[in-house]
Amino acid sequence: MSLRVAIMTDETGWHTGRLKKAFRARGVKARCVDLSHCRIDTTWPPYGLAIPGFGHALPDAVFVRGIAGGTFEQVTLRLGILHALRECGVPVYNDARAIERSVDKSMTSFLLNRYGVPTPATWAGESAAFAQRVLMRETAARRQVVMKPLFGSQGKGLRKPGVTLPSLKPFSQVAYLQRYVDAGKPGFDWRVLVIGGQAVAAMKRVGGEGWIHNFARGARCEPAELTPALAEIAVRATQALGLDYAGVDLIPSEGERPVVLEVNGVAAWRGLQSVTSPDIAALLVDDLLDRKLPASKGLLALASGDGHR
Repeated sequence: MSLRVAIMTDETGWHTGRLKKAFRARGVKARCVDLSHCRIDTTWPPYGLAIPGFGHALPDAVFVRGIAGGTFEQVTLRLGILHALRECGVPVYNDARAIERSVDKSMTSFLLNRYGVPTPATWAGESAAFAQRVLMRETAARRQVVMKPLFGSQGKGLRKPGVTLPSLKPFSQVAYLQRYVDAGKPGFDWRVLVIGGQAVAAMKRVGGEGWIHNFARGARCEPAELTPALAEIAVRATQALGLDYAGVDLIPSEGERPVVLEVNGVAAWRGLQSVTSPDIAALLVDDLLDRKLPASKGLLALASGDGHR
């Protein structure tokens, strides 16, 4: 009987098409499922968890491609579904805990610093007065800061304030400040893709909207050498957050030493695929099936006592 995999996504398109093709090549049946259509249902035996398209059974594995935004309660429930799947022994790639760490920029910064991964100085809190003091201190030292939404992607909502702190209302009353790193002109950053503990591809994102170098904001993708320094730092960043795969954003600092800006736990790779030859979807699927799935089965057997027979 062939394996059945759920691709959790709120939209179908290029990425899900590539993943389904890669799963088919491995003889695996994959179907797209929206987390908002899943439910916890304690009257639904045997797991108390209903995943559309799988009846009373569960998928053999889950690939998380996208989680739709929503209210705090909606997002909590969707992540709760992923937590529940893991509790039921289903390998989730990336799992909910790792995604929570990467989505929350403050926790990402904390963990990168905690595990010695080079990253810009960062401050996060709810006090506007403290954030204003940070801004004044950095300005006095002739440094700039970037103000980011705690949750967000694709360069949306980023600001580079002057000496006066903007209102925290558009930032949900949370100040997340990161010391600005000037990458020169034309500005660029690197995106390194890490899969299963190995850096597999890199690109430069050049230009874009001023100092914001996201592909979604008009930056052009260029091939980049995956140097040992880039690979080593990107892998360490991924490990610090406990991710199976990740898109790690780095920028050169003084002396060209790369520092990590962000780590994306639900990373897109269309731009990267355009400048690299390996089939990224196939690499992701192979890692899920060849490393994550067997490891999860081994842990499940140990937990049930089968490993001692």
